[in-house]
Amino acid sequence: MGAVLSNVVRPATISEVAALAGVSTGTASKALNGRGSLRAETRLRVQQAADQLGFIANAAARGLQTGRTYTVGMITTDSIGRFSIPLMIGAEDALGAGQVSVLLCDARDDSIREQYYLRTLLSRKVDGIIVTGRRTQARPPIAAGLPVPVVYAFISSSNPEDCSVVPDEADGARRAVRHLLAIGRRRIAHVTGPEHHHSARVRAAATAETLAAHGLDLATPTLHGEWSEAWGRQAAGILLSTATGTATATATGAGFDAVFCGSDQIARGVAEALREAGRRIPADVALVGFDNWDVMVEASRPQLTSVDMDLEGIGRTAAELLLAAINGEPIAGQRALPCRLVPRASTEVAGH
Repeated sequence: MGAVLSNVVRPATISEVAALAGVSTGTASKALNGRGSLRAETRLRVQQAADQLGFIANAAARGLQTGRTYTVGMITTDSIGRFSIPLMIGAEDALGAGQVSVLLCDARDDSIREQYYLRTLLSRKVDGIIVTGRRTQARPPIAAGLPVPVVYAFISSSNPEDCSVVPDEADGARRAVRHLLAIGRRRIAHVTGPEHHHSARVRAAATAETLAAHGLDLATPTLHGEWSEAWGRQAAGILLSTATGTATATATGAGFDAVFCGSDQIARGVAEALREAGRRIPADVALVGFDNWDVMVEASRPQLTSVDMDLEGIGRTAAELLLAAINGEPIAGQRALPCRLVPRASTEVAGH
């Protein structure tokens, strides 16, 4: 038994960390807890000493000193994690530096479940809450008069006094259209999701406005349908049948030379139908999607150019704004972050 006990490693203390870093115990404590006005070099030296010794901060003691639990709740309605997981990764990147943990709760689009998780998080004394979901349209505030700050990420709050971080979807659509124009396409069609869907409306409006700014119209009226590959295949059939026999088709051999799709799933369906109809991508028809969903863009043939909403960036920004609010510096209103276009083979044209 004595031999076993002798092998037990005693955890390092804050005093030992301070001694190794060459600072006082108080300074070491401030550096590790993110408090005080210390130089960046001092904080780094203390953190390196803590890492070297394998020092683990006592979260309970730290909470007693600061009145915080160093936990943040994230409530989502995105059951499959398509949007919430990248958002959480971004949030954890921002919160990890302060040793703050994220507790993820899936409300599954159920208001009763959502309120249950809200009460649970509050009972655990979280320092703040991030609310997210799978749609960007505004939603009612999760509750009024909460004792902790709340930031809405990807989804937004209908209360302009709340803090929301959303992707600038109109910016993403403009980037897609400008890219197609830059590679010489002028007969651009737009296939997107349901007309009642906020994202579909915003992206469609920005597409038409960007073309109009260049003196162009859509090749056909915007086609609205489901966010699915099946709708993409059906829409491609509509585009091909509409193009046949028109004056434009007679003069140019095609009624459209590019399709900008409101999602990668739709774009993949369009690509399959065009290929089956003998249309080459991108030689005959250039194709752009939206979301930059890796499982879709990489599996498409050819690989799909797409608009990336930078979900991790939205998560990081939301977490940074939440930390500011926790520290007594709340920022109200909606912040829209720019998208970026990721070019791939579906718009890769020689000379461009």
